[in-house]
Amino acid sequence: MYKTTAELRSAFLAFFAKNGHQVVDSSSLVPGNDPTLLFTNAGMNQFKDVFLGLDKRSYTRATTSQRCVRAGGKHNDLDNVGYTARHHTFFEMLGNFSFGDYFKHDAIRFAWTFLTEDLKLPKERLCVTIYETDDEAYNIWKDEIGVPEDCIIRIGDNKGAPYASDNFWQMGDTGPCGPCTEIFYDHGDHIWGGRPGTPEEDGDRFIEIWNIVFMQFNRQADGAMDPLPKPSVDTGMGLERIAAILQGVHSNYQIDIFTKLIAKAAETIGVEDLSNNSLKVIADHIRSCAFLVADGVMPSNEGRGYVLRRIIRRAVRHGNKLGATDTFFYKLVPTLIEVMGDAAKELKASQEIVEKALKAEEEQFARTLERGLGMLDQALETLKGDTLDGETVFKLYDTYGFPVDLTADVCRERNINVDEAGFETAMAEQRRRAQEAGKFGTDYNAVLKIDGETEFSGYDNLTGNSSVVAIYKDGEAVEVIQAGDKAVVVLETTPFYGESGGQVGDKGQLLAEGIEFEVTDTQKYGQATGHQGVLHTGELKVGQSLITAVDKKLRHRTQLNHSVTHLLHAALRQVLGAHVTQKGSLVDPERLRFDFSHVEAVKSAELKEIEELVNTQIRRNHELKTEVMDIDTAKEKGAMALFGEKYDSDVRVVTMGDFSIELCGGTHVGRTGDIGLFKITSEGGIAAGIRRIEAVTGAAAMDYVAQEEAELREAAGLLKADAMSLVAKLKAQLDKAKQLEKENAQLKDKLAAAASADLAGDAVEVNGVKVLVKKLEGVEPGALRGLQDELKQKLGSGVVVLGIAGDAKVNLIAGVTKDLVGKVKAGELVAMVAAQVGGKGGGRPDMAQAGGSQPEHLDKALSDVMPWLTERL
Repeated sequence: MYKTTAELRSAFLAFFAKNGHQVVDSSSLVPGNDPTLLFTNAGMNQFKDVFLGLDKRSYTRATTSQRCVRAGGKHNDLDNVGYTARHHTFFEMLGNFSFGDYFKHDAIRFAWTFLTEDLKLPKERLCVTIYETDDEAYNIWKDEIGVPEDCIIRIGDNKGAPYASDNFWQMGDTGPCGPCTEIFYDHGDHIWGGRPGTPEEDGDRFIEIWNIVFMQFNRQADGAMDPLPKPSVDTGMGLERIAAILQGVHSNYQIDIFTKLIAKAAETIGVEDLSNNSLKVIADHIRSCAFLVADGVMPSNEGRGYVLRRIIRRAVRHGNKLGATDTFFYKLVPTLIEVMGDAAKELKASQEIVEKALKAEEEQFARTLERGLGMLDQALETLKGDTLDGETVFKLYDTYGFPVDLTADVCRERNINVDEAGFETAMAEQRRRAQEAGKFGTDYNAVLKIDGETEFSGYDNLTGNSSVVAIYKDGEAVEVIQAGDKAVVVLETTPFYGESGGQVGDKGQLLAEGIEFEVTDTQKYGQATGHQGVLHTGELKVGQSLITAVDKKLRHRTQLNHSVTHLLHAALRQVLGAHVTQKGSLVDPERLRFDFSHVEAVKSAELKEIEELVNTQIRRNHELKTEVMDIDTAKEKGAMALFGEKYDSDVRVVTMGDFSIELCGGTHVGRTGDIGLFKITSEGGIAAGIRRIEAVTGAAAMDYVAQEEAELREAAGLLKADAMSLVAKLKAQLDKAKQLEKENAQLKDKLAAAASADLAGDAVEVNGVKVLVKKLEGVEPGALRGLQDELKQKLGSGVVVLGIAGDAKVNLIAGVTKDLVGKVKAGELVAMVAAQVGGKGGGRPDMAQAGGSQPEHLDKALSDVMPWLTERL
């Protein structure tokens, strides 16, 4: 019997491999080319284009153990994680898929055989659900599998609309959909709950363990259900759920993976009570956080990075609740790699960058907590009444990551209530926005679908002969186009490279007597290649024979930039470390752009070393060798595969000497020497943990160097120096400028002191308090703070409000001496003035600044200060 989760994962994949399924690696948690998904949340995500008919694989049966994250957008149960038996941010979905191959009979038989014969689950513990009208599935379960009729439960449209059912699945509002059948396991009558379809179905006794979706319809925008020509199957079984059953426990947190992670977390923090829910939270969150970082997501303030940041900070907060006094979260990564077994290959390769990213975020959160306490103190100091409003609590939580329970603790210590209802209202609104953002918004039937396959001949030839197999105009298939028409032309064979792998599509011409079609771009549509462009002369029909001619100059320049990205990738890994992996690229005739994982800026010395290393390989003039082999052999040879990319069982391997070997379907130079010269033009960050290098090659690199030299000579001429002494001369000039700036600042301070002496005399008394309100002319905004300090000193006790009006801009400052802050708060005062000039601001009770965009209203705003103060002094 399978004792560990790793053994169970392997057994599942082996069972379906034995039954003719291709074992496919888990895809990235960042969905490829799918803006409708925040994270990969189901096993079918990587096959979506196959189900839609936009992609074709070399196999019609597949099986996977897919890593999934549900912690944002539509699927967000983050607050439940750690407190229920089965909620997770990260889980593995075991699945088997049929792309127009087998259907209901075999899908049901495979599931039942694996559960009852391989895993030996008691049949009397299992019951199944079907869609109410799916008599075919009912008869299979009853007559072929032998499930008793009272254990087959029909579930109708229980979600308020036609086909809105727990047992009817759809990809989106349109597209593939169909009924499903689910298998439930009975944990026993000692646990409360009832069968699906009963009032007690939400209990924990009957747990869904397997879902089989029968994709047999294509839902149109008008609601019509058209039968699919090739019905398919998509299944899923939660690895953690089935592991709990086999290991004789009820909660997923009691299976081997979690018990080891919980024990390690307790050891690291110094906790003895292993049943504490905070340890469950930490054990769950290390899985999602580590794998997200390994897949290129870094903590940030938006999108996927924001969700990751929230999960990390939630885990760290629970560690703090347990008494953690030092960074601890990243220390769980080695244990995670150990317990995940074969499923942690990519995580193991990225271990260094994962640990660095998690540690850095934990340290950043410690500083955030410190800042949050300061902001909370300020909010409580200006509080009117005894209740902190929900909006403020939510802002501290959502914008600054300050935990709600910590806000409540601080308020409790000061006998202040928290507006929990207001906070929940704000949270509900955020969830609504997140759910709206997470909905599918694509009409899958509106995507251009092209059947057939185009043979690519462009590795060896840039010209050839072919015939037109299809023409599309305005997204519709047509038989003929006329001069002036824009269209997509599909050929039987083409030397034009369709954009993929970062390499842009070719341009060129399709020609025949009296016919000239200009190809402005080439794209892939499933297995077909579409030539986008415009017909300049003649009439073009389906079946027409054409001469194909790729623009040789553009293709050659693109190949230079593509080949050098392979050299750059290898050089980056050699100089910066094996954690570097490609996160995106663009190669066109003008330049190359290469994105890669790295947590800090690349130092200038490192950039120089990388550039020299690449140019050394260029001068060695390696022959580029290409071979086609099966993917396992390619990986054994050390070929770099880009994680998240889709590869067929047979792949093309590009080798450059002993320096670079990668899987690549793009076009390349014959020898590295053809590249000529490689020159980095920029390096910078584009997201947390993701860097970007831009560069040029060949003639473009020579032009770049020549331009740099011209700029250098011109700069040297301006400083009356030669190029070799330019740096020393420039340093001397900068030192001189700094000295002048220092002297200038000192003069400004003296002028401000002198001005304050004059201004102090303009103060008036309001209810016995000195008040100075002034609109200033000819004063720099940067001098306001020092000026108000000087004026408060001169007044001894009083209130100062100063304003400067500029071009479409207002600068304000308010100062209150310490003895008066009990009566007047500078933040409230400056906010009142700022509101009248189209701005806002705030600060400490004794000093606050603000800005505005309506200088024409400044005089009126300042005139309201005296009445406002009269009410408070």
